[in-house]
Amino acid sequence: MILVTLGTQDKEFTRLLVAIDEEIKKKNIKDKVIVQAGCTKYESDNMEIFDLIPSDKFEELIEKCDLLITHGGVGSILAGVTRNKPVIAAARLAKYNEHVNDHQLQIIENFSKNKYILELRDFTKLGKILEKAKTFKPQKFVSNTTNLINMIEEYIDNL
Repeated sequence: MILVTLGTQDKEFTRLLVAIDEEIKKKNIKDKVIVQAGCTKYESDNMEIFDLIPSDKFEELIEKCDLLITHGGVGSILAGVTRNKPVIAAARLAKYNEHVNDHQLQIIENFSKNKYILELRDFTKLGKILEKAKTFKPQKFVSNTTNLINMIEEYIDNL
C-alpha cells in the first residue's frame, strides 16, 4: 500500500496527485493508494482520498505502508524516515501557489543528500523514481535533537 500525505497546508497540491494518478493509469502503480489530502480537492477513482485522517489511523497507515509519498514538510518526512520506510518527497512551490516560499526544496534536498529519502523534482519522472523506490534502502535516521538541546543549554548557562 502506498500512503500519500499532503500535510495540512491551507493551499492545494494538486500537481502531485495528478502525477500519481497518471502513474496509476500507466500501470506503474498497482498498489492501493490512500491519500491524506488536507486542503487539496481532488477526485479520482484510482485512489482513496481523505481530507484528514485521525492521528491513530494515520499512525497505523504509516506502519502498514510500503511507500510514503509526501510533500516537503519535516513532520511528514520524519513520519516515514523514523520508521525506516522508503519515502518520495516533492516540494510545494510558490510559483504554483502551493506555498508562500520554496523552503521545502531545501528540506528535501538535505534529507535526500543524507540518503534518507528520494527526491521528486520533475513530476514527469515519477515513474523512474517509483522504480528506484522498489530497491531503495534508506539510511537509518540519526536525530540531532540531543546535540541541539545540549548546545541551547550551554548557551543559556553561559548568559
